Amino acid sequence: MNTQKTTLWKKILIIPAIAIGIIILFFQQQGRESPQQIPFTEPTINVRVIEVPMVNLIPRALAYGNIQPDTVWEAVAEVSGKIVEKHPQLKQGVILKSGELLLRIDPTDYQLAIAQSKANLQSIQAQLNELKVKEQNTRLSLKIEKKVLKVAQKELDRQRQLLKRKVVSTDAADKQERTVLAQTQQVQSLQNTLNLIPAERQVLKAQLAVAQTQLDSAKINLERTTIRLPFDARIAQVNIEKNQFTQQGKVLVVADSIDVAEVPAQIAMQNVRHLLQPSSKIDISNLPKVFGLSATVRLRQGDFKTEWPGRFVRASDAVDPETRTVSIVIAVDNSYRQAIPGVRPPLIKNMFVEVELRGKPHPDRLIVPRSAIHNKQVYIVNQESRLEKRALDIDFFQSNFVAVKNGLKKGDAVIVSDLIPAIEGMLLKPVVDTKMTEGKCKIQK
Repeated sequence: MNTQKTTLWKKILIIPAIAIGIIILFFQQQGRESPQQIPFTEPTINVRVIEVPMVNLIPRALAYGNIQPDTVWEAVAEVSGKIVEKHPQLKQGVILKSGELLLRIDPTDYQLAIAQSKANLQSIQAQLNELKVKEQNTRLSLKIEKKVLKVAQKELDRQRQLLKRKVVSTDAADKQERTVLAQTQQVQSLQNTLNLIPAERQVLKAQLAVAQTQLDSAKINLERTTIRLPFDARIAQVNIEKNQFTQQGKVLVVADSIDVAEVPAQIAMQNVRHLLQPSSKIDISNLPKVFGLSATVRLRQGDFKTEWPGRFVRASDAVDPETRTVSIVIAVDNSYRQAIPGVRPPLIKNMFVEVELRGKPHPDRLIVPRSAIHNKQVYIVNQESRLEKRALDIDFFQSNFVAVKNGLKKGDAVIVSDLIPAIEGMLLKPVVDTKMTEGKCKIQK
């Protein structure tokens, strides 16, 4: 009983203590100043931007290929014979000038053929001269024999008149008639000889033409015994040596021209479309001028780089069905004359090079850096300095930028720095990237 009373009194005594503590805490809070309210400030993110430029855009496309000579010349033996002379520098890789004597085939047989043909010509010409004299003599003889025949015929007529009057015998008249017949046969023989002379002359003239042809052929074959270089060239192959025998038709030397080098390069069809501008009239006889393409050929080897001006000459007649590319040919003139030791080498066969094609300028085109494109969108800083995502209608891509059809206007601030995360409406502090802006402006040059 006493224990229960003691416990009750302890509980009652706790209540005043708690009340006193609450009162003290209340007065302490009343004496303090209220906490200071800190205003909320939205974070700002610094970004690099460029103002969208409007430029006269020169479309460009890159292609790659191996250097090939414009002309490959094969010296084919047109006659058979032993090689009696060879150019001392006729070796692979050597550059020789136009007109240089490379090889000489033994000309003896062909010189003899010329002499024989000349003799045949002289013989036939002599026969023609003889026939001419024969014709003159035959005509003269025929004229005389006709006069003799006329006299004999008159004598026969006289003998017949005398026979009628029985002044002469029949034998005398018959004898004179036989004389007339013999003379008539003589005249006819001469006439036949004269009639055959034109045919004989035609035969001799035909033989003369054949002999002249044989002489011309022999002279041509003699010329073919000497093989000269038709243009300045670099020797690619030598397949014969001095004192060796060559058959007609054998390839003796292969040489590559050095005045013009060509680059057959492959370019994607979608890139070709952007290089060309629509035209209502196309002159198919002058396609390089119609296309209006200019070209630069570059050689890159590590840190070394050099380039040559090129010109578009032609395109292939078909598209590669596997790669969907078209082959174009770019020509570089006089690369050997432009060569500078240690600075610019000549363009050598099978050298791998880069080709940059440039089309006619497209006026008033909007461009943005390729790195600023995010899934066909760009991030721009709007007038409230906030992030806005803008969908683009892209015309075509270039190496480091894109040409835009719709979605932007000149002067829009496009973000070019990496922005992660990119939240629509976030507050931004734009800083113009002057270096990239200058780079974009160079595109129109």
